[in-house]
Amino acid sequence: MKKIVVLTGAGMSVESGLKTFRDADGLWENYPVQKVATHEGWLADPTLVTNFYNMLRKKCWNVQPNEGHKLVAELEKNYDVTVVTQNVDNLHEMAGSSKVIHLHGELMKVCSSRDVDDPRYQIQLTPDNCEIEPGTKAGDGSLLRPFIVFFGEAVPNITIAAEEVQEADILIIIGTSLVVYPAAGLLHYARPDVPVYLIDPNPINAGGRVTQIQKGASEGMKELVKILSK
Repeated sequence: MKKIVVLTGAGMSVESGLKTFRDADGLWENYPVQKVATHEGWLADPTLVTNFYNMLRKKCWNVQPNEGHKLVAELEKNYDVTVVTQNVDNLHEMAGSSKVIHLHGELMKVCSSRDVDDPRYQIQLTPDNCEIEPGTKAGDGSLLRPFIVFFGEAVPNITIAAEEVQEADILIIIGTSLVVYPAAGLLHYARPDVPVYLIDPNPINAGGRVTQIQKGASEGMKELVKILSK
């Protein structure tokens, strides 16, 4: 089976009702980024940060995967598919994608604030148990914090993602402007002969090797499925 890597950004989830962080009325909900999405913000007021992500989780549980998510998952019928997403929602998993790499963390998990990446202290939350009481501690005695890559923190999965892109026979990019690094740099790991398709309603200058389908995630995926089946 040919290997497809799908790189998705915030635009992937817009049709599901999740606004992008950069929209004027986006997911920051008028909270200063420095207070809710940086390590310094966490240290200064962990209660504020915990409650902010509790609120986001409740919003996320009310949304469903869109047709774009489902069509990405259906590619697994004919291809070896890896999804690399910048999104912290779990809509790809809900749609049925079996191999998803989250670059920026997962909203539906919490972890140790001492050792974020220690799986022993990571907890998967559920719809009926998606809030963390401020002050709750992880198994190692540190405060539980959102399993989110805060601004300024390293992106631990970027190396794994780059290795996947290097092995891809087809690269599909959906809903990302290719300006946020290090994720934007993943394009350069694709072999020179690999076809690259970019689905985004806004015109993006990604270079001559990229074929853009200037549509949203769902309509763009419908068109791409037709192209791939030729």
